[in-house]
Amino acid sequence: LQQRRGIRLSAPAAVQVTVRDALNQALDEELERDERVFLLGEEVAQYDGAYKISRGLWKKYGDKRVIDTPISEMGFAGIAVGAAMAGLRPVCEFMTFNFSMQAIDQVINSAAKTCYMSAGSIAVPIVFRGPNGASAGVAAQHSQCFAAWYGHCPGLKVVSPWSSEDAKGLLKASIRDDNP
Repeated sequence: LQQRRGIRLSAPAAVQVTVRDALNQALDEELERDERVFLLGEEVAQYDGAYKISRGLWKKYGDKRVIDTPISEMGFAGIAVGAAMAGLRPVCEFMTFNFSMQAIDQVINSAAKTCYMSAGSIAVPIVFRGPNGASAGVAAQHSQCFAAWYGHCPGLKVVSPWSSEDAKGLLKASIRDDNP
């Protein structure tokens, strides 16, 4: 109706982007930018991610860059830490951050402390990523928030985005950081 009256509609000042899409964009951009970046975790490849964060990435980058893992958090976190120590830049995704407790030794004692324990000679450019905190319908097994706990572990940087813009920017900065 407004167009028939000769009123011109301008484009919106900003495009609304969901946090899910912002995280997907950040992963896509970083996978494209740096061939050392790869994503691994449960259901991140063929299923496009349990929460669709990795939607389309497996089809675009293939099995070597987007890797489905067994339900073995300690195992795939350990693989990711070793890959980071060898010069790659893994994004290790936990389906929920509650499951990071299964890999706590790798996160804290392998990833977080290595730079300090090696007097700065070994970088561990790894990102541990996943949803954290209370959510509807996921019960006690999936609703804890570990941000404060991890934030008190020397060697770890913990980010907790508030918006889509935060989510994208912080994920990109985290992937580019030489420390976990």
